[in-house]
Parts: sequence; structure tokens; C-alpha cells
Amino acid sequence: MSTSNTSLDWVQEAWDKTVHKVAKTSQRIGDRFPHASVKGEYQLEPASWWTAGFWTGLLWLLYRDTQDEQLKLLAESCEGQLDQVIADYYRLDHDIGFMWTLTSVARYKLLGAEDSKRRGLLAANLLAARFNVQGNYIRAWNPWREGEDNAGWAIIDCMMNLPLLHWASRTTGDPRYSHIAVRHADMALEHFIRPDGSVNHIVIFDPHTGEKLEVKGGQGFAPDSGWSRGTAWAIYGMALSHLHTGDARYLDAAKRAAHFFIANLPEDHVPHWDFRLPEGITAYRDTSAGACAACGLLLIAEQVSGQESSLYRQTGERILHSLYTNYGAWDSEVEEGLILHGTSHYPEGKNVDVPLIYGDYYFVEGLSRLLGHGELFW
Repeated sequence: MSTSNTSLDWVQEAWDKTVHKVAKTSQRIGDRFPHASVKGEYQLEPASWWTAGFWTGLLWLLYRDTQDEQLKLLAESCEGQLDQVIADYYRLDHDIGFMWTLTSVARYKLLGAEDSKRRGLLAANLLAARFNVQGNYIRAWNPWREGEDNAGWAIIDCMMNLPLLHWASRTTGDPRYSHIAVRHADMALEHFIRPDGSVNHIVIFDPHTGEKLEVKGGQGFAPDSGWSRGTAWAIYGMALSHLHTGDARYLDAAKRAAHFFIANLPEDHVPHWDFRLPEGITAYRDTSAGACAACGLLLIAEQVSGQESSLYRQTGERILHSLYTNYGAWDSEVEEGLILHGTSHYPEGKNVDVPLIYGDYYFVEGLSRLLGHGELFW
């Protein structure tokens, strides 16, 4: 399979099929919050769940192209429901960035809506408040159960939450938000990105002193394995940090993670859920990791030049093309997901080998980029 810059007719075809399918699935999903597709139907989560922004972000990507008023109304209703999540407060964690970037920031960038600007800035303040000045990290989660202490936990996923802080600084003229984003990204350079470009998922610090205590495998197979979606978060997140700051260290880290990712891709360019699995462990694909990494690769391609740019862009194209041709559920009447074979959390046996809403989102974002839409919501 090959894809070149001069042969991208499939992108418009994939986009048209996406528009057609979402027009149908949105009639059932409506203004709710899908997470993973089980037996063909997207299971819905509360508005406080970390993936609450991805369906809305997908709707905004399509609205930008189609101007479909119904998609706009659904996206606006989803955003409004997140107000209660802020009011409830206790369920908020570092994924504030995922949630409000793809809802409020997206709507503000597209429509200039003042209420979305206000929501986005409030969310940025709440995200900034999770910053631990001793360890220079944004705290990932709140306790999952009574008595649990995870105040020192940080995860690689948070690289994708930092753009909300950069947006807040750019919007207000106040650099404090970006200062926090930079401190966290610098911490990730030191403690998350390994020399070979693979990444740690969870790093635990002493929340009082900032001392690094432990690395956990999290959603990867083991602490020292190569969780593919974690690598994708690093590729895209570091590329975005470079976009917002111009700091070459972040671009270098994005490229290092990209080289590890590319070198470990199977023949069809769609990754397994972990690149370092022992014999006897099923190497399920994770299409969500492929879609996210493809978006990151396309962004790296825009930040480098010449043959180097072609390497990243063509690999991003190949991943998206493979997702479309080998993993798409375009003609299925019994599957709401766009892209099959995502793996959410293999160690806990959660949502393995199913479509995932964030996989769908990044696939659509990747298509949108290939169609020439330059402005990112991130």
C-alpha cells in the first residue's frame, strides 16, 4: 500500500462517507457522550467522563466543512451540559484540557462565541490549579476510591491537555498559563520520554518534595514496555508544545517518539496496542493510537522542511489510508463506530478490540488536515 501527496482522492471519499455516517449515527447519539462501541452501539458515559469532548469535537470538524446546522446544535448542547461538571467540581481532573478544548475552544475559534471563551478560560484556570510546583507536573487524577492517594501521579496523556493553557495565555495576554504548560512539558522531557523514543505512561512523584518515586505501566503492558497510544500522545503533544512555544527541544522529542512509533509499525501501518509484548499476549491493534499519531506526524511535517517533511507527512497519510481501507466500518448498518479495532485498556480488560470515540475523532481530524483545514482546535 502506498499513498503519495499527488494521489489523495481517497481522502475526499473517506470524508464524504464520514459525513454520511455521522449524519445517521447522530440521530441516536444526539447531544450525549459516546465512549466505546459495544456490539455495534456506542455506549454513553456521563458528561464528567474524560472523553466527553471527542464527540463534540468531531461534530465541530464536520460542521466547519458542511455548515450542517443540526450538528452545530448538538455540539452546542453537549458544551452546555459540561457547565454542570464544573459546578460539581469533584469529578474534574487533568482531562479538563481534552474536554473543553474540543467543545468551548473549538466553538470559540469557529464562531467567536463569548460564552465559549468564558467557559474555556474558566476550564484553563481549573487545569492550571492542578499544577504541583514542587514536581513541576499537572496532577492527573483524583482518588478513584476512598482512601486512595494519587496526588503525585502524572501521565503522558496530559501533553494533549497543555494546548488549553497556551490558548488561555494567547487569549488573555497573561503568560502564567503558558508558564505552567512549559514547566509540565519540560518535566515530561525529563521523566516520560525515553532515549529510544518510547514513553512511560505513569510517573509517580512525592507531591510534597517533587522527588520521582516510581514508574507504572498503566495502560501499557509493563512499566518498561512500549504502549502505542502513549507514544502517540507524546508525538502529538510534543509537536503541539513546539507549535505553541517554538522550543526546538519539544520538536526533537516529538521526532524521537515518532521514529520509535514508525519503526515498530506492522506492514499495514496500524499499531498494536503495545510495541513490546511477550509471547502469549494477544497483540490487538489500537487504531486510536494510529489515528492520533497520524495527526501528530502531519503536524511535525509542517514544522520541518524538505525530505524530512515528506517522511512524516507520507507516514501520516499511510496510517490514515490504512485506517480507512482496512479498518473502516463505512458500509455496516450495525456498527456506529467509524474505525474498528481500538484498544482502550488491555490490562484491565476494558474496551478491547472495539471502536473508540477518540479514535474516530483523530481519524476525522486527520482527514480534515489532509483536506487543507489549517487551524487546529488544540
